[in-house]
Parts: sequence; structure tokens; C-alpha cells
Amino acid sequence: MSATISVGCGEMPAIGLGLWKIAREDTAAMVRSAIAEGYRHLDSAADYGNEAEVGEGLQAALSEGLVSREELWVTSKLWNTYHRPEHVRAACERTLKDLRLSELDLYLIHFPIALQYVDFETRYPPEWIADPDAENPAMVPDPVPLSETWDAMEELVRAGLVKEIGVCNYNTGLLHDLMAYSQIKPAMLQIESHPYLNQERLLRAAAQYDIAVTAFSPLGALSYLELDMAEAGESVLEQAAVKEAAARVGRTPAQVVLRWGIQRGTAVIPKTSRVERLRENQQLFDFELNDAEMTAISALNRNRRFNDPGHFCEEAFGTFFPIYD
Repeated sequence: MSATISVGCGEMPAIGLGLWKIAREDTAAMVRSAIAEGYRHLDSAADYGNEAEVGEGLQAALSEGLVSREELWVTSKLWNTYHRPEHVRAACERTLKDLRLSELDLYLIHFPIALQYVDFETRYPPEWIADPDAENPAMVPDPVPLSETWDAMEELVRAGLVKEIGVCNYNTGLLHDLMAYSQIKPAMLQIESHPYLNQERLLRAAAQYDIAVTAFSPLGALSYLELDMAEAGESVLEQAAVKEAAARVGRTPAQVVLRWGIQRGTAVIPKTSRVERLRENQQLFDFELNDAEMTAISALNRNRRFNDPGHFCEEAFGTFFPIYD
């Protein structure tokens, strides 16, 4: 199994560091440490609120000669409040400024959700709620067709600001539609995927269109316990199929689950704030799961989605806004 996957015209490392929920005060050091440990793929987003610190870490690693820019793959994402075509380039340029880069390797539409524009000077990142000081704070959807946002994403490629473009959190219907109108085809689909949500049909549809797939939250519930979006008993690492495979190959349950994701052909972007976990999460290419183990882990699927706007938008942001049925 290769340590890279083909994305558009390039090769992206199959293991990346997900930067969601890394505290701002820890981010620069963690990015530098990850690069020192051999990471070459960083997955960022405006909404994570730490891109300036990611830029500090990148600059430190580059200035120390730990890596060259050409060796790195840096992904970021367009936030929901910048879907109107006139705001897309400014949003990308703000990300580039924060990251201290002149070009992104990959830029993704973060959600198929368009929200009312919030100016940089008002609040950045703007998050989900239009006016946090309102009597009843809520999301304010903006009726922007996804095709118009995609047209503006294509302009970023033509302008040399990004090499590849793609989407996050799209379902098969949106993917079919996107392929019908896009002039520059999406190179990447980033989705939640783990043994409890294996998304086999969506992966198959992406493959038919030659779209690479990145799995976020590849370890499932671990990313969501601290947000009260998962229960402690929902850890896939405690499943017998995972533990038995881990015992056979002499690896941790987490390494087995990440290896399962890699063997399915997806990239994975586990998040960690611990240097020892950085090392562990990379050590996936000197062992292999057999067919029976792959099948048993895939059979754990229960269509359990942890990152679902249909739940968290209503609970946290006062607005019912499902995007999955």
C-alpha cells in the first residue's frame, strides 16, 4: 500500500495531521513537531481558528530547513459565510496570509451550507451564528447555489492561488450534480469515515469519478467525546474485531483502525496534541490487515455519524439544518 494517494495532478501523503480542535497556544509547536517527525500533509481550515499559528509552525519548520515547501501538502477550507462568489477569493487570500503561503495544495468547500456573510473586521473566524449578541442567536442561511461557489473556486485555480479544489461533507446526489456543471473537476472529497460509518457507496461513487477521498475523524468517537457528541461506550477501539487484529499484527487498536482506512484507499487525518501519538499514527506501512480482518472491521458499520449538522446545528446554534437524510 502506497504512502501517498493521487489527487488531481499531484501525490498527497496518505497520512496527515488534522488541525481541528488543537488549541491555538499549542498549534505552532505541534505543527513544527509533526514536520520534524516526518509529517508532510497538514489539514487546516479557516473555521479551526488556528491558521495563524499553523503559519508560525510552518515558517519555523521551513526556516530551520526541516522541510522544503515543495515537500509539503497543505489543505484548507472555505467557510460557510464566504460562499458568495465575491467573497471566495478574499477568504482564500486570508487563509494564505495566515498560513504564510503563496499557494495551497488543496482548497475545499467545507460544508454544502451557505450562511450570511460576516466581514473579517466583524469577527474571524465567523463560526456558525450570524450575531452572537442577538436575543436569540441563530444561523442565518444565505441562498447561494453551490454551482456559483464552485465557479469562484475554479477561479482560484486559474489565478494560481490553489493547485487543486474539492469538497467536504457532500453526499452522492451533490457529487453527481457537481460533476455535471464543473469545468475544473473536484480532486478531493473529504468526509467523516470510520468503521462505524464506512460510507461504502459514497466511496464507490467518488472512485467512479476519479475523485480521491480523505477520511476525517478516522478513529470515530474519540474526536467527539469532549464535545458531548459521542458516548464513552462508542469507541470502535474496544471492538473485538479491532482488538483481535491488533493482537495479531502487534499494533495498537488505533493503528489498526487507521490502517483499515488506508487499505480502503482513503487518506486519513487523525488529530492529536501528543508527540508520541504523532509517531504512532504514522507507523502504518510496515504491516497489513488480511481480508478477513478488513471484512470484520467493515462489518462494524452502523451508519453512526458523529459530525452531523442535522443534530449539532439545532442543539448548539438554534437552527435546524440537516444535510443528510
